[in-house]
Parts: sequence; C-alpha cells; structure tokens
Amino acid sequence: MPEIRAPRSIGRGSALKRYWRLILYPIGMMPAAWLVWQGQHGDLGADPVNVFERSLGLWAFRFLLVCLALAPMRRFTGINLLRYRRLAGLLAFFYASLHLLAYVGLDHGFDWTVLWTDITHRYFIILGMSALILLIPLALTSNALSMRWLKRRWKLLHRLIYPAAILAGIHFFMSFKTLNGVSAPYLGVLALLLLSRFLPRSQTKNGA
Repeated sequence: MPEIRAPRSIGRGSALKRYWRLILYPIGMMPAAWLVWQGQHGDLGADPVNVFERSLGLWAFRFLLVCLALAPMRRFTGINLLRYRRLAGLLAFFYASLHLLAYVGLDHGFDWTVLWTDITHRYFIILGMSALILLIPLALTSNALSMRWLKRRWKLLHRLIYPAAILAGIHFFMSFKTLNGVSAPYLGVLALLLLSRFLPRSQTKNGA
C-alpha cells in the first residue's frame, strides 16, 4: 500500500519565526503610542513635555541596552537571540529620533537660535547628539544589502554601537545630574555589558 503521510502542521512557533518582524516591531512602538495617548489626555503630570521627552529617551536607552546584551547572552549562556539585535537597534534609533524631535519641537518650539546655543554649549546635549549621529549609519546599514556590500567593513562599522552607548550613558547620567534609583541601575547594566567584552568565555563543555 502506498504510504500515507499526515499533513504537515504549521505551529505557532514556526509562524512566529517567519513573521516575527511584523509582530515585534509594532509591539516595540507601543510605548511611544502610549506616551502620545497619555499626552493627549493630560496624564503626563505637571510637566508633560519634560516627561514625554525623558520617557522617549529612556526607551531609547533601554533598547540600546537590549541590543548590547544579546551577544553576551549568547556568549555566556548559549541562548541565541541575535536575530533580534537589529530589531532592538532600530527601535533604539527610533526612540532616540523621537527624543530629539520632542526636544527640538516641543521643548524649544523649533527656535533654532536657542537650539544652536544648546548644541554648542551644553555638554550633555552635545553628547546626546553625538550618540545619535553615531547611530545613524548603523540604522541605515541594518539590512542584508548593506551587509553584502560592506562585507567585513560592516562589522567594523557596527562597532560604533559601543562609543554610541558610552556617549548615551554619559548623556543619560548628566540629564539626571546624579545617581539615583532610576539612573544607577541602567548605568550599572551598561557598565556590565561593556565589561563583558573583556571577560573570558564561560566553559560549558563536559569537564569544565
């Protein structure tokens, strides 16, 4: 008798692997949408512009930390989520751009004279702008075409993530002007992630 094969079922895991970009990118943008909704309904407190601007910057920093954490996670635990690094990096750039737009448009009303003074005299603004500038080529080349075109230079270019993270961390600290319950944990995580590049790989083989 001819062999009868059962129809191949497509599980939820397979669908997630195939369409994860369509699912996770909108999820990653939900905090921005929630902040906009809160702003429109007066739920951002007494200083809504400041809260909105700082919250966008915080989300940018969070996604930047996630982007930095995925390689050490694979290195030290064997858990490989590197396929999501591009997602985290692009979301970090997305929120950093919104953070800048809120600062330029909402905080200063596109007053270019005041903005120029800030950009040239306020150090934490200079550091934040420098971090965003370093992220621009990374965002523009976060695609397969750029990887094929740049080849080995692609990895060299994307090492800019580390100076960008350091500049963003200093900008983050200077915006709070002190270590507190908000800034200290994030800066501690950043320090650990940067130091992890110099730590020996964990031994996971038999007999280790």
